Amino acid sequence: MDLKLVYTTLPSLAVAEELARTLVEERLAACGNIRSAQVAIYEWEGRIERAEEVILLLKTTAERAPALVERVRARHPYEVPAILVLPVEAADAAFSTWVGQQTANAAK
Repeated sequence: MDLKLVYTTLPSLAVAEELARTLVEERLAACGNIRSAQVAIYEWEGRIERAEEVILLLKTTAERAPALVERVRARHPYEVPAILVLPVEAADAAFSTWVGQQTANAAK
């Protein structure tokens, strides 16, 4: 099974939890992990900005990744969200099977 890890950042734990729950319910992702307490420093519209964010890591299949990315983009509160699709070089066979099963059929 060809797995992908989708990375994005969000402004709060509550927003990340809501998005992860939606994506799992819609069977676009098998699982979402949220990491908190991150500080981002970046330039936006000519100014250096500082923001506290959380990281959301989503596990999915290569087949479901494009739809997952589109759904993340559609529900994301940022004007220009960081959405990265990362390859998974290797994964436990049982876990790969589970991810495939969890994302096999879109929610009704």
